[in-house]
Amino acid sequence: MQKIKKKYSIAVGILLAVAALVLVFLPKRTADDMLDEVQVTDSVEVEEIVYKYGIPTDDYEVDYGIVKSGQNLSYILSDHGLSHREVHRVNERAEGVFDVRTIRAGQSYAVFTTRDSVPQTVFLVYEESPKSYVVFDLRGDYSVRRGENPSVWRQKTVKGRVESSLWVAMQNRETSPLLAMVLSGIYGWSIDFFDLKKDDEFRVIYEQEYVDDKALDNFHVLAAAFRHSDSTYYAIPFVQEGEELYYNEQGNSLEGAFLKAPLDFYRISSRFSNARFHPVLKRYRAHHGVDYAAPAGTPVYAVGNGKVIAKAYQRNGGGNYIKIRHNRTYVTTYMHLSRFAKGIQVGSEVKQKQVIGYVGSTGLSTGPHLDFRVHENGKPINPLTIKSQPKKPISAQNRPQFTTLCDSLLHRLEAL
Repeated sequence: MQKIKKKYSIAVGILLAVAALVLVFLPKRTADDMLDEVQVTDSVEVEEIVYKYGIPTDDYEVDYGIVKSGQNLSYILSDHGLSHREVHRVNERAEGVFDVRTIRAGQSYAVFTTRDSVPQTVFLVYEESPKSYVVFDLRGDYSVRRGENPSVWRQKTVKGRVESSLWVAMQNRETSPLLAMVLSGIYGWSIDFFDLKKDDEFRVIYEQEYVDDKALDNFHVLAAAFRHSDSTYYAIPFVQEGEELYYNEQGNSLEGAFLKAPLDFYRISSRFSNARFHPVLKRYRAHHGVDYAAPAGTPVYAVGNGKVIAKAYQRNGGGNYIKIRHNRTYVTTYMHLSRFAKGIQVGSEVKQKQVIGYVGSTGLSTGPHLDFRVHENGKPINPLTIKSQPKKPISAQNRPQFTTLCDSLLHRLEAL
């Protein structure tokens, strides 16, 4: 019995010694360890500050409006409590940043006022476009700055057939018809959009820009296929030598030295002829041009790079007209213009698709249209048959990368 008690005492002693060693070598508890065991049951809500035009909107009362006909910056500021002296100071601060004379009726604006017992107007924001705006800061010494609303690009697709026009076909597919204008620009060297056929087919992969979920009329075509007159024309964008151009599936540029037409989308009312019945003179005579019927004011483009060699008015003929020499071979003429584009003078260097004037009915004319003429080595030729040399094709160095991209996009177009 004594032996058992002795063994028990020894065992207890060993256990106590082990416990002591554990306490000595156990890691010490830190303040952080204690905090880790605290369970957080309450959270602090952080109020999100809402900004518009870079201004915290919750701090102010905001009054939105539309510029009415006859209104200008001075009228709007005066209507919101600014004196003539203060308006003058705003106009001075705007110099070099924004031309206040360009404020247009129909554009949106916002006025920010304080929430004091006597409210003070502290900001006026004028929207130039859905993307860009101008902030007039009316605090302190006043200042004026420009800004842009954040935007996103969304990828979309559309496929359809032409029944009457590409414009209407886009509308029927619930797609902005302005995409048709973009396509006409891409294919302007290879397809005559005044001569589309019924059942011509298009397939397009594109991006459209959005601001605050509002679609803008800004597009970037990622790939397109247009079947016209039993031929399919592909458009694949590719950057070469720092410039993005559109190429066909063989890697040849779609852009040529001359556009197919000097304006967008309107119908041909009279073609090149050596014996056309003149609607005003009531007799047959040569008409060495193509007439494009279009609403007055429609922009007219230079079909290629060149120099303006004539800008004049011909009373009993072409009315307001412009002549452009493109090289030693070709001269183009644009007649019956309502007016000339700003800055266009004899000697002006113009770029392809630069606006040079606007459709009108000046001179000997029965209605608004453009009479477009082309001379080759001094001889009139049919503008619809003019030859156009394309820009550089895809280089051998870029060919593998282009081929990979092209194969992928053609597959996606076929899958639409």
